[in-house]
Amino acid sequence: MISRTDLKKLMPYLWEIPMGTRPGMLVPAQIYALEEMIDAILNDNSIEQLIHVSMLPGIMKAAMVMPDVHQGYGFPIGGIAAMRWPDGVISPGGIGYDINCGVRLLRSQLHEKQISAQLEELSVELYKEVPSGIGKGGQLTLDREQLTQVLKKGALWAVENGYGDRKDLQNIESGGVLDFADPQYVSEHAFQRGFAQLGTIGAGNHFVEVDRVEEIYDEETARVFQLQKGQIVILIHTGSRGLGHQVATDYIRIMQTAMSRYGLKSPDRELACVPFDSKEGQEYYKAMCAAANFAWCNREVITWEIRKAWNKVFGENGGKLDLLYDVAHNIAKIEEHHIDSKIQKVIVHRKGATRAFGPGNKEIPAHFLQTGQPVLIPGSMGTNSYVLAGTRGSEDLTFGSCCHGAGRRLSRTAAKKQVEAVQLKKKLQDQGIHIQSGSFRGLAEEAPIAYKDVDLVVETVQQAGIAKKVAKLRPLAVIKG
Repeated sequence: MISRTDLKKLMPYLWEIPMGTRPGMLVPAQIYALEEMIDAILNDNSIEQLIHVSMLPGIMKAAMVMPDVHQGYGFPIGGIAAMRWPDGVISPGGIGYDINCGVRLLRSQLHEKQISAQLEELSVELYKEVPSGIGKGGQLTLDREQLTQVLKKGALWAVENGYGDRKDLQNIESGGVLDFADPQYVSEHAFQRGFAQLGTIGAGNHFVEVDRVEEIYDEETARVFQLQKGQIVILIHTGSRGLGHQVATDYIRIMQTAMSRYGLKSPDRELACVPFDSKEGQEYYKAMCAAANFAWCNREVITWEIRKAWNKVFGENGGKLDLLYDVAHNIAKIEEHHIDSKIQKVIVHRKGATRAFGPGNKEIPAHFLQTGQPVLIPGSMGTNSYVLAGTRGSEDLTFGSCCHGAGRRLSRTAAKKQVEAVQLKKKLQDQGIHIQSGSFRGLAEEAPIAYKDVDLVVETVQQAGIAKKVAKLRPLAVIKG
């Protein structure tokens, strides 16, 4: 196991494991974390996993983790790695099972005092409208041609079929669609798992959350983001559900078999990989893009469901729910970055990490060119969440990447042993947080005690210059599976 003596402290927020620490490291391993966080980070296997990532063929500059890092499958969650294009490797373990799990934020025109009397009713309606839970089907059941079109068109499919707002598309990362998607590389089993899951959040750490804007840190950026103190906003956190999970399962198995054909060995069987420009690499990327499109369409349909619930409770007095932004945090993207004094094309793996592109970046919507893109950092159930803005610093330091949440501190099993779900629900309700959940077990697994301090996580990236704080959100109602 890695210990503090293996770490070189470069900055108050940045630690490095030098390249020669373990045989096979091709680049250093870097950890973004404040001093008070580092001991907890070293408690699990996540930094060992990061060192293994540093050994992958074609990796550029450094293998990195954000302060919300914790142990995952293959890559640590919170991991970032950029591979040389086109012959560097691609690894499903660097994207994750829930392909394009992501977060979006909806802005309302109302303030807390205008909804407080109906907050519980709103939470009940949201729970009715947005299906949640393991394996839970949605309001829509697609046939094969419809699902094929979802995998090709992403969020646009929802808009074209009456389940979304065309204006939303300009506020979704990549416009809500990756054109490289090809459904023919998505297996029959994955199709079967996706037919009934569009418009559902699933279980685990996925949620719909009603929040109040608690504090504004940057008035100018908040004005552009159209956020103000006391305003009601809604966060959505979910991804590609069973379809994406199956795509990952299928291609991890394929790559474990294929690696020897390319002369590849991995220090960790979970880090199965192949060259990006290989047959298997291209087929996985096309399937991954299709699953990412499903996830964007899923969050758009969920937005339609939330708008229905909102209108049912508030009617004409509720005004519109507008989309601020939608970001992915389990995905691989082909991007250009400044490396070794020149612009190079790379395959950026972000696993539990989100883009944080700064002002002027050509890949963000025009209305955010002066501020940088919104970066959405949900806390744990019952704690603060944050809206940040990306910076040019992130593009120099972390391939334009940032943390994605608070990050687990306890496993789900450990959390269940320490938390009494009934008492937790009462405690949250006493704090004025309405909880709607189909499972007490799920509540215990997602208790605030199971997560790192999101305030420290956000302070790390702020000090590092990766992203800047814009607003803090406080939960009022949480809907979970």
